[in-house]
Amino acid sequence: MDSIDTELATRIRNDIVLGAYSEGERLSEAQLCETHSVSRTPIRLALRMLEREGLIRRSEGRGYFVNSPTVGDIMQAVQVRGHLEALAARLMAQSDSKDNVLIRLEQAVDEIDRLIGLGRMDDQTLRDLQVQNALFHKTILDGCGNDFVSFTCNRISHLPMLEVGSMVFDRQVLTQKDGVERGLFRLKIGNSQHKVIFEAIQAGDAVRAEGVMREHSNTMVEYIEVFERRSADLTITDLISYTGYDLNNTTRMNDSGI
Repeated sequence: MDSIDTELATRIRNDIVLGAYSEGERLSEAQLCETHSVSRTPIRLALRMLEREGLIRRSEGRGYFVNSPTVGDIMQAVQVRGHLEALAARLMAQSDSKDNVLIRLEQAVDEIDRLIGLGRMDDQTLRDLQVQNALFHKTILDGCGNDFVSFTCNRISHLPMLEVGSMVFDRQVLTQKDGVERGLFRLKIGNSQHKVIFEAIQAGDAVRAEGVMREHSNTMVEYIEVFERRSADLTITDLISYTGYDLNNTTRMNDSGI
C-alpha cells in the first residue's frame, strides 16, 4: 500500500497531466490540504516528489508553480527512453550473467505470441499483452548491469506513454474489424523485433541488440506523429483519450513498446 504522501503525489500529478491546473499556476499548500483533507506534512512531501519529477517548480518565495508537460516533452522523453533501452540491450548482450535472464525473455516472447494468436484485442487481452511486454523490457533494463539506466527510466515513467513497456493503441481504431486486424499485425511485427533482440542478446551480438532495440523503441515516436497529423493542436489529454491510458492504474494500456 502506498504511503499517504505517495498517494497524494499521484492525485496531484494526475490533475497536472490532465490539465486541471494551468501552466504556471501557483499551487497553494493550504488549498491542497483542504482539497485532499490532509495536513500540511504529507502535502509538502508530495510536492517535493513532484518537484523532483519536474512537474512543478519552487517559487523564489514560498510555494510552487505548475510545469505542465507538453506533447513535445513526451516526444523528447520517449527518445531518451529509446536510447536508454538500446544501451541496456547492448550491455545485456555483453553481460556474463545474461544466461540468468534469457528464460524470462523467451517466456515473455512466447506468451505474447500466444496472446496474439487469440485474434482479439479486448481489454483483458491488452492488459495481458502489456504485462508481458513490460516484463520483456524491464528484464533487460534491470539486468543490464548499469543501475543508472533503469533509474533514469523510472524518473520519467510518470509521464503518459513513458512507463517501461508502455503500449499505445488508438481506441477509435479498435472499434472496427480492420482496425483490430491492423493492431494484431503491429503486435506481430513488434514481437518479431523482440525475438531478434532476444536472439542477439543470446548470441552476444551487442551491436545488433542495440540497433534493433532502438528501432523498436522509435515506434512510439512514430505513433505520436500519427496523432499529430490527425490534430495539429494535439494535447496530452488527447493522447490519453486516444490510448486509454489509465492514470490511476499501474498496469497501463498503451503500446508501441511492442
